[in-house]
Amino acid sequence: MAETELLGLLAPDRRLALSYAPRAARCLFLGLYALDARLGTAVRTAREPALGQIKLAWWRERIAENPAQRPRGEPVLGALAAWGESGAALTALIDGWEQQLGEEPTSTESIRAFTQGRGEACAALAGLLGADPIMANRAGRGWALLDLGALQGPSAGLRAVTDESDWQLPKLPRALRPLSVHFGLAQRTRDREFAVGGIGDLLVAMRLGLLGI
Repeated sequence: MAETELLGLLAPDRRLALSYAPRAARCLFLGLYALDARLGTAVRTAREPALGQIKLAWWRERIAENPAQRPRGEPVLGALAAWGESGAALTALIDGWEQQLGEEPTSTESIRAFTQGRGEACAALAGLLGADPIMANRAGRGWALLDLGALQGPSAGLRAVTDESDWQLPKLPRALRPLSVHFGLAQRTRDREFAVGGIGDLLVAMRLGLLGI
């Protein structure tokens, strides 16, 4: 029941990418995706920045706690139990989302901060799976730009960070196959402001999920 509830939080692209995660990595990705979804909802639905910051502060405090001391009954926190004490690294993800509550969420600085937070979270995930955190960080940054393209639409800040990013496909192991899907789609769509749609993008996502290339 808990996993079904968590999957309901995820956008279709997350559910597709998750389907390519090996069993050992699935619970870790599910926790990351579910937390990211909750943070995004908190930011998008905040009527005032201060209200959004209160919600993000709650998550920051919970993530910093010892996993055994976290409140029971919250499915996202339950999913993050698989991260153990490494879950504290996800505060970077929260910090990145907090930048989207500022007066200029589309500024180059805000977008850089958002990509940095996503990248650090993916690096922590790689560490748990024995993979290269540098490659995972780069994949996470590309994935972040893909998300911001959908969330914000075109902007000068998005284009500036896109232009300064490294778009060579990172070498990722099968354990991180969902990141290959996200980064590959970002790489494919960066020249159209990360607008994903159509059978071509779906086929690319499936190829990346199956083969990683």
